[in-house]
Amino acid sequence: MNKDIALYIHIPFCKQKCLYCDFPSFCGKETQMISYAEALSKELDKVDKRIKTIFVGGGTPTYLSLEGWNIIKKSIDKLDKAEDLEFTVEGNPGTFSQEKLELFKSIGVNRLSIGLQAWQDKHLKALGRIHSKEEFLNSFYLARKLEFNNINIDLMFGLPNQSFQDWKETLEEITRLEPEHLSCYSLIVEEGTTFYRLYEEDKLSLPEEELEREMYEYTLKFLKSKGYHQYEISNFSKKDKECVHNLVYWDLGEYLGCGSSAHSYMRGYRFRNEEDIDTYIKTINSNKSPIIEKKKNSLEDDMEEFMFMGLRKINGISIENFKKRFNSSVFSIYGDIIKKYKSRGVIIEEEDRIFLSPKGIEISNSIMSEFILD
Repeated sequence: MNKDIALYIHIPFCKQKCLYCDFPSFCGKETQMISYAEALSKELDKVDKRIKTIFVGGGTPTYLSLEGWNIIKKSIDKLDKAEDLEFTVEGNPGTFSQEKLELFKSIGVNRLSIGLQAWQDKHLKALGRIHSKEEFLNSFYLARKLEFNNINIDLMFGLPNQSFQDWKETLEEITRLEPEHLSCYSLIVEEGTTFYRLYEEDKLSLPEEELEREMYEYTLKFLKSKGYHQYEISNFSKKDKECVHNLVYWDLGEYLGCGSSAHSYMRGYRFRNEEDIDTYIKTINSNKSPIIEKKKNSLEDDMEEFMFMGLRKINGISIENFKKRFNSSVFSIYGDIIKKYKSRGVIIEEEDRIFLSPKGIEISNSIMSEFILD
């Protein structure tokens, strides 16, 4: 019996590229929307697995034209979907419309992820976002009116010139809306972005590390007081509203990616599709595979990923799961590292679980890097 898998669908179009974004997304390519939707549809038609979660990301999936969505709809309708399917579409305020949301409902979308990032218009402008706070509120209320009752909101802290008060206000205003899920990420200045160039030129005023740490600590306390349970370093949800799709990644489960630049992990292989939109469309239309790179994960690769993805979750990894999966005790592979960090109080072992303490979460990057096997 084949296991159910997660499906990721990539929509690469954006109205405007955000200044911090290093995702494979493109603006000024609107004329390719229809031919891309047709090519993506052909790729989706070849999916022969039972699907337990679908996540449509980008880019800005809600920027794709209604005509493009109607083409993809035909292929999504044909997929073999689990009864308790979680189906998420990402979107940005300013690109939602009643017609698109109604179409999402008709194909079974039951979860939305709205990218807000900051409450204050001055920060939205500084990030290169295409929308205002007002447009975000309109999008949110429209989704609620159409009975979307599982909504995530993406937020960022550690932004240029962002004060502690700004972040506090963002959290207070957002929790008033009672979304079911919140993702709160600290800004990372990625190479190749406009922010990276500004940073190199000393033109980006980022908060001190201490202030960023205070923002994160406040987030944990405040969201807990509002009934949000932290289940991953940057993710918080109301009861039973965790993102099942993302848990597949963090649990090193199998997923298939469709669309340009989409990544997959199946049967121990990692592979990815062509990133260039034109080349992707031509390849699919020539009945060729869009996969441009395929690599078999070694046992060590899988162990590393199991640990450093798993330790992102607040309840960490299962000792028994590790044993079942790799036919080895986690202590025979990582005993010294676990012992070292347990003695410092940053890793906790409790019954079947190994997880990071609150102090460990603060320095998680340096801890996780030690789980790479030489």
